[in-house]
Amino acid sequence: MIARLCTRYAMVGLFALAITGVAKPAAAANPSPASILIAKQIVQIKGVSAMFDQLVRGVVGKVKNQFMQTNFMWAKDLNEIAANLEKDYAPRANELVDTTARTYAEHFTEAELKELLTFYQSPIGRKMVVEEPKIIDDSMAHAGQWGDALSEEIIAKMRAEMKKRGHDI
Repeated sequence: MIARLCTRYAMVGLFALAITGVAKPAAAANPSPASILIAKQIVQIKGVSAMFDQLVRGVVGKVKNQFMQTNFMWAKDLNEIAANLEKDYAPRANELVDTTARTYAEHFTEAELKELLTFYQSPIGRKMVVEEPKIIDDSMAHAGQWGDALSEEIIAKMRAEMKKRGHDI
């Protein structure tokens, strides 16, 4: 469950970065410190650090659960250790924030980053920050349902084709 959650957040993060334009060709192979600072503001406004904080919690939880399988009687100790490790490792999420800011700065010029920052500081930009995660969640849910329906169609077609060839699946 936690691994799936971490994977989901990673996928959502990548999807969010892609739809905001990060997936386009690099604007600056070696971005300026000013560009990185502006990009970091954008990343912070967009709440990317909260997503990465959840990744830290997810990794700690996954490791804790692996040890729990060894002996569930260790639950109290493992829970205490995990809580401490979450606190200890929480700052490490900043590494991903910095990397994400650098990635923005590599894909947008300083002028473009300033425009993006202005947008995200505007009322519609602030609304985008609030609504985008909901939109992505809804889109992922719809994509999952669509994929399930497509799978059923393909299973039926494959069975029909195999039946024509004398194989009853």
